[in-house]
Amino acid sequence: MKTCPTPRALLFLIAATLISLPSHGQKKLPSREKTLEAMRITNQYFMDKWPDVGKRIVHERSRASNIWTRGVYYEGLMAMYKLDPKPAYLDYALRWADFHQWNLRDGETYTRNADNQCAGQTYIDLYLMDPQPYKIEKIKASMDSMMRTDKIDDWSWVDAIQMAMPVFAKLGVIYKDPKYWTRMHEMYMYTRNKHGDNGLFNPKDNLWWRDKDFDAPYTEPNGEDCYWSRGNGWVFAALVRTLDIIPPDAPNRKQYEDDFKAMAAALIAVQRKDGFWNVSLHDPTNYGGKETTGTALFVYGITWGLNNNYLDAKIYKPVVTKAWNALLKEAVHVNGFLGYVQGTGKEPKDGQPVTHTSVPNFEDFGLGCFLLAGSEIYKLR
Repeated sequence: MKTCPTPRALLFLIAATLISLPSHGQKKLPSREKTLEAMRITNQYFMDKWPDVGKRIVHERSRASNIWTRGVYYEGLMAMYKLDPKPAYLDYALRWADFHQWNLRDGETYTRNADNQCAGQTYIDLYLMDPQPYKIEKIKASMDSMMRTDKIDDWSWVDAIQMAMPVFAKLGVIYKDPKYWTRMHEMYMYTRNKHGDNGLFNPKDNLWWRDKDFDAPYTEPNGEDCYWSRGNGWVFAALVRTLDIIPPDAPNRKQYEDDFKAMAAALIAVQRKDGFWNVSLHDPTNYGGKETTGTALFVYGITWGLNNNYLDAKIYKPVVTKAWNALLKEAVHVNGFLGYVQGTGKEPKDGQPVTHTSVPNFEDFGLGCFLLAGSEIYKLR
């Protein structure tokens, strides 16, 4: 008598098919079904590994499970849930938020640290599905406390833009209060034009230095500017998430649109032939090699641009087609583990070596980036 394979065994079989995609398939996107199954199996791997949503994350020290790395994962999970509304996904997010009492890292409501505010993006998404005031009371209080001061220089590293900018954008929509968008813009522009010597955005290359430690005259070993892949990915994702939230007539929207399109053009010029991006965008010899998180964030942003008619499909669709095929073929393991994920840090040398089998110090944020990318690829015609 034949027995039917278990759902988990089926996922393994699907993953085995995904990672054996032929190289000639890089000219065509995988089917929606293959994209979704890749998202399912990578997410299931993580949920199986972390069934306790409140378990502290322990490496060189112990951290609460609502730090930025986990917040980014839940951004990806919520994007996936919109496509694949499985009760288990929603339950996983709700249990996490409930465990932390819908508060920020270590219960510090009034933090100004963008990393610690990242969890608020998911709290707000869950609130919008069931508008109970307690769900956004604390993240709103955190952002409101910042707005009661004139201080706008908190985002001194580009990662912060992704962690907190979409929170301001969401609150402005919910409360119909453009003051959130005004403060968001002031902080974005300070990071763009003021931090470091002349801002962290270089209009010559349309890319971002990670923080003041890397702006000119700092250079990579080959003499080029240091543009860290994931750092640029964070800004790119923040622009996408913000543009997706604020209304078409929101003040300063054009600034974000222009920066997004300029970054997109700069990024496709430095894509690797195999579809990935290097950790160092302008120096492929500095820890060169495949890297999943920056690649996924660029796929997410460029594909969003295609889906929302910001980018020319003839130019940009082949870019994301090659990149997404590469991620599915090279990064996704049979059991759902994601390879080529650079661990936490702020420059190319951090979290090395980055290989197909190396386990990063945090596995959650890499998966979040991958799920965000997949959520846009799934919608791409």
